[in-house]
Amino acid sequence: MRLNLVLELLDVPGQLLDALNPIGRLGANIVAVIHQRDVKTERGTIPVQITIEGDKETLNQVLKVLEDGGIQIIQVDGIVRKEKITTIMVGNIVDQDLKDTVNLLNQIEGVMVADLDLKMSDHPEKSASRIVIEAEQGRKKEAMAKIKEIGNQKGFLVINEV
Repeated sequence: MRLNLVLELLDVPGQLLDALNPIGRLGANIVAVIHQRDVKTERGTIPVQITIEGDKETLNQVLKVLEDGGIQIIQVDGIVRKEKITTIMVGNIVDQDLKDTVNLLNQIEGVMVADLDLKMSDHPEKSASRIVIEAEQGRKKEAMAKIKEIGNQKGFLVINEV
């Protein structure tokens, strides 16, 4: 089985070695590596394309070890990976227009509302919603800040995951 990965590495000595080390150590084969230091993302990181081979269990183990080691995997076989953000908004959510809030969240670049639960109350100002948002890999911090900003604009208490 083959996997084509795109990793996002910091531009510091040893990052590529840190990413490649677990692959061989776990028994997967490296087929190709494309590493161009001149090409950087808007976040100042370097995308590195790697093709690896191995059995399914070994490849899954490689992905887990890379992630646990802080290596950002932004694509697997051309599919952009998503990070989930769970946030709770408390306040007069229904009167503040829930649809508008969802639309504002969906307008954040690389973000999409995936799930929403609403808890109504006898007191509208104490209503709450739990919102699960999917963000493109590497955009979680930026998305969480924007969620706080939207909540503040609408007068909600916003509780983001830590």
